[in-house]
Amino acid sequence: MIKPDLTQPLPDELGRVHFVGIGGSGMSGIARVFLAAGQRVTGSDVRDSDNVQALRELGADIAIGHDAANVRDADTLVVTGALWQDNPEYVYALEHGLTVLHRSQALAWLIAGQRLVSVAGAHGKTTSTGMVVTALLDASRDPSFVNGGVIQSLGVSAKGGSDDLFVIEADESDGSFLLYDTSIALITNVDADHLDHYGSREAFDRAFVDFASGASEFVAISSDDPGAVAVTASLDPAKVVTFGEAEGADARVSDVTTSGPVAFTLTHSGVSRRIQLAVAGRHNALNAAGAYVVLTGLGLTPEEAVAGLELFGGTVRRFELHGIARGVSVYDDYAHHPTEVLAALEGARSVVGEGRLIAVHQPHLYSRTQLMAGEFADAYESLADHTVVLDVYGAREDPVPGVTGALVSERFHDPSRVDYVPDWQEAADRVAEIARDGDFVITLGCGDVYRIVPQLLGSLERTTAAPAPTVADPRP
Repeated sequence: MIKPDLTQPLPDELGRVHFVGIGGSGMSGIARVFLAAGQRVTGSDVRDSDNVQALRELGADIAIGHDAANVRDADTLVVTGALWQDNPEYVYALEHGLTVLHRSQALAWLIAGQRLVSVAGAHGKTTSTGMVVTALLDASRDPSFVNGGVIQSLGVSAKGGSDDLFVIEADESDGSFLLYDTSIALITNVDADHLDHYGSREAFDRAFVDFASGASEFVAISSDDPGAVAVTASLDPAKVVTFGEAEGADARVSDVTTSGPVAFTLTHSGVSRRIQLAVAGRHNALNAAGAYVVLTGLGLTPEEAVAGLELFGGTVRRFELHGIARGVSVYDDYAHHPTEVLAALEGARSVVGEGRLIAVHQPHLYSRTQLMAGEFADAYESLADHTVVLDVYGAREDPVPGVTGALVSERFHDPSRVDYVPDWQEAADRVAEIARDGDFVITLGCGDVYRIVPQLLGSLERTTAAPAPTVADPRP
């Protein structure tokens, strides 16, 4: 894997920019905004995809397969930390003196001189970014934005705009969120993650303090999350606006109802407003409160902010319904941290009614699985009726001996409520065997677990429904 030099000075001009792995969700979004800014863009990826086709239609020249010949006319190479050092395009760039930038550096170059809203946090940042962007567009603003997921109502994760405002989902996983010249920072939470990069919880928290302290205008930060509260204690109080359910929050959430799409009362500056979102889950009330603080800080009226938040219809891979077979609804969600899993399952629980939740968990990263196996097991056992665990999606990491999905399943207190099934077709068949009319099946993970959805639907269609519950209900 490549360890990018994030201290590298950015050149004034990038010339022709080549993206290695241009079809990825993050890279494709940045490439889209480069194209909107009039830059010459080429790229390569291992396979064709909808993202690749969309970028070609916007003018990008994209090759399928990685080859040194793809970059012979390029001036700048944009890479991610997941790229292997023997990639032929990367090797050619080093040997021939091309400028090589991590994708976050390319984004920083693109943003330079604009008023920047950076949204960070271990979870909730994609949804919060989508909420801010949706409300700005509804209020006739035209920001540029780069989000980590596709905003459902827009059909894209990124776009170049005509305003001097830029909104991004800022990545804390490798410290790159410290690169940006942020005007307004939104911190959804500071829940420990990516300790393989930071080395300790203290270093992780310090990075968030540095990120928040660098915001030139103000910081909107959770009043509820313990990590965020600890970070707030190190910040200039004059630049901090808190949001959440805590009594002293500047933007306080109360009277939350979660039977269906979430509704809540938001009290800010002495005025209370009832907000009805189009998305489910208590966590989304908190995400909306943070977005509200940012939006009003940007100059939207409270009425404009609320109207825009109520329009937000979600992002792709966030509790996204893919189909219904044999009366069983099959959803997919990006959750890949124990706190995210809890939030996703709580949101699903609020709308499933009398049905049961059957989770399909794909562990992400060997390091996270090894460190948090017990926390994942606790999350699933507390809210899912049954869990099927797949094997680890390693992403940027090499396999670690002994680290498999079994680490999670073995930590369940009740082994009858979990199956470790590495084979995807066998996993789909097991889910179909368990599920019955009215149940929700939800796949969770930020790897490629969404690809099992067609197998799940197919197995459900082929399998006779279970006549009675075969698993215990975790609810009291």
